[in-house]
Amino acid sequence: MARKAAYPINDIFLKRWSPRAMSGEAITFEQLMTLFEAAHWAPSSYNGQPWRFIYAQRETPEWEKLFDVMVPFNQEWTKNAAALVVVISHNVFEYNGKPDRTHSFVAGSAWENLALQATFMGLVAHAMEGFDYDRVKKDLNIPDDYTVEAMVAIGKPGPLSVLSAEMQKNEVPSERKSVHEIVFKGMFKKT
Repeated sequence: MARKAAYPINDIFLKRWSPRAMSGEAITFEQLMTLFEAAHWAPSSYNGQPWRFIYAQRETPEWEKLFDVMVPFNQEWTKNAAALVVVISHNVFEYNGKPDRTHSFVAGSAWENLALQATFMGLVAHAMEGFDYDRVKKDLNIPDDYTVEAMVAIGKPGPLSVLSAEMQKNEVPSERKSVHEIVFKGMFKKT
């Protein structure tokens, strides 16, 4: 089933989705850095660039530290990822030490850049929240003025057979609400 947009947009937005089936093949350091390169060009307030990425490639000493903090459901499918990434954001501006109210918003923009670049490169990038945020903060030595936002599994697409029968049922690009359900002229309206 091909996704369809109600208004003309670039195909990259329709191609981007969050599959769980990954092949288990490695990706190169250069491929991973290309994803982070795309992420770092995201816009941010005062050009503060508050996002940070902590990564581990599979079969490295760092892998277990990131893998072990996920809930069992996410461990089941991320075992075939080539890399795991923790996305964090600095919740104060570096230039003046004052609170940055948009740190999470712009970290999301950086994540989206990474996700779109992965799609362009034929890779999977699947963000998730099913992990122990407090343990990540402690185990990865993340300072108090940073917020743990999400984890991302990155890899090469794999066959459905690497997933459980239950997961296979949902391994399709999801649809979206209509634009008219999320956009309001003048003021918010409950839909």
